[in-house]
Amino acid sequence: MPSPMHHRFTVLLLSFALAACSSLSSKPKDESYKLENFTPDSPYEQSFEISPEAACEAGRRALLSQGYLIDESKPDSVRARKYFQPDRSTQIQLTFSLFCLAEDQGDTKGSAVYANVRQVREELKAGSASTGLSVTGIGSLSLPFGGNNESLVKVGEETVTDAEFYGRFFALMQSFIR
Repeated sequence: MPSPMHHRFTVLLLSFALAACSSLSSKPKDESYKLENFTPDSPYEQSFEISPEAACEAGRRALLSQGYLIDESKPDSVRARKYFQPDRSTQIQLTFSLFCLAEDQGDTKGSAVYANVRQVREELKAGSASTGLSVTGIGSLSLPFGGNNESLVKVGEETVTDAEFYGRFFALMQSFIR
């Protein structure tokens, strides 16, 4: 029969083990939502004294003039993308979403245009390739394959928050309003 000292020692070890497991499994909380301001002055929005359809057409033309590929164009929205390669091993994709909504402020009618740009960053990662060989009676072997297998791997994604970036876009968009 185990002694009371043995029980205390076992309980103590179990307590340490549980504490270690809980500290290893608890991940830090992602509190990036605390960065959200929700202020009325938004860099993502601009008002124009034209119809939503005309505003989205001006936005589409502005994006085309800067080399964006239009993925989707509707009377009230535009989605476009553009790729950048700052160096040999990095690729950045900007995905531009534009939404044009009717705005009625008393005797003035127009549109509110909302822009949002998502930036995806991918980097070239090298991995070694191997091939499998199965021989009856012996089993299977995995042999290294000559050369490296490089592929782009997504390493980050975020919303572009630079107010000057959106300001430049809206200024260019204004130049396409006819």
